Amino acid sequence: MANKTGKLLIIDDDEDVLYSARLLLKQHYSIVRTEKDPKQISSILRDERYDVILLDMNFSGDATSGTEGFDWLGKILQIDRSAVVVLITAYGNIEMAVKAIKEGATDFVLKPWQNEKLLATISSAMKLSESKQEIENLLSKQKQLTSDLDSQFQEIVGSSEEMQMVFGTISKVAATDANVLIVGENGTGKELVARAIHRKSRRNGNIFLSVDVGSLSESLFESELFGHVKGAFTDAKDDKVGRFETASGGTLFLDEIGNLTKNLQMKLLTVLQNRQVTRLGANIPKPIDIRLICATNLPAEDLRSENRFRQDLLYRINTVEIQIPPLRKRTDDIPLLADHFLHMYSQKYGKPARRIDDEAMQNLRRYQWPGNVRELQHLIERIVILNDSDTLTAKDISLSQGGNQVEAIPFNGYQLEEAEKLLIIKAVSKHDGNLTRAAKELGITRAALYRRLEKYGL
Repeated sequence: MANKTGKLLIIDDDEDVLYSARLLLKQHYSIVRTEKDPKQISSILRDERYDVILLDMNFSGDATSGTEGFDWLGKILQIDRSAVVVLITAYGNIEMAVKAIKEGATDFVLKPWQNEKLLATISSAMKLSESKQEIENLLSKQKQLTSDLDSQFQEIVGSSEEMQMVFGTISKVAATDANVLIVGENGTGKELVARAIHRKSRRNGNIFLSVDVGSLSESLFESELFGHVKGAFTDAKDDKVGRFETASGGTLFLDEIGNLTKNLQMKLLTVLQNRQVTRLGANIPKPIDIRLICATNLPAEDLRSENRFRQDLLYRINTVEIQIPPLRKRTDDIPLLADHFLHMYSQKYGKPARRIDDEAMQNLRRYQWPGNVRELQHLIERIVILNDSDTLTAKDISLSQGGNQVEAIPFNGYQLEEAEKLLIIKAVSKHDGNLTRAAKELGITRAALYRRLEKYGL
């Protein structure tokens, strides 16, 4: 016996048919509702959703053509486009069955039915209904997750002339599908800009997918971005959809694109040129439809001059280039940002509203902020957590804990991590935020420096 959890609605103007169908189906499903008058369909479906709807095609006004049934089928699908409808009639033929499926019906049952055949048909329809519900739930969760993520990036705070230029470019480029390259130092808010472009675009109802390509090893790059099939390599135990396929229909954001090797640049270029991907281990390419936004903390000119980036790929990804100014070059925005983060973290941690006094604010404006907005954000969060006073003074805001005034910062004993952190801050500050030069001076790769910046929240 079937699991009695499904909800059925049967619509037929023959009371004997309704009675016999209900008698059979209530043994197998939890709710079986019958209705003689199809004019009640709208009110019934507005009050309740049914897993499967059995709909007669031939009512008293039209005994044989099935026209009424198709009309009511259309009305049902207008109310609920995911409704699973099985049509029933005593006057069926192949042409009518084909038309029923084209019109949106799930299946077609002839009267008088065999009980086993009817139960099998409804069982299949019920499984289809469950699948549709799962897909709807997944889409709903995806939209909610995207909304929740976007809420963290909702506001790009700034009124300076430099940021007004950025806002203007966002508004112009968002309405197009042009590829965008966002250039700016670490912590300037490149992902905020990418999300703002997506939110204002025609693709905003679809997914925004962010990938930090700088953190992907060469061996993982193709699998993560293009996907793989089972058995493609030793650990490929199942098929995997790549990020390009997942983001199809929406926006794909590739962060730290400057970290790609020449070999990986060529593979990415091929995908962008052909607008299709082939999973590792597969032979059949899959078409993709994405809006591509890339970001780098290196100026585009540096990518060219250092001969580290293919110019044909660079031209393809930066149809429009957006420069995000470092915080030290838009100091007029610091009070706005500081107040914004004060309010945000006071709410988050249940603390009373705070203000920053004039001397402390001047110190914030004079500071060079090698970690940019991200560093200011972390500083304000730490202050909110540790300080209980209503007014924050220069004494409360100790910039020597996390900035580039490194000459005045003593090592905390012989803590290795603290020493490493301070050396990184000093190198980044010395080279004005250029991570390539800072990494070279520190004797490590850019990827290694990037990982340490993330580790220390710089």
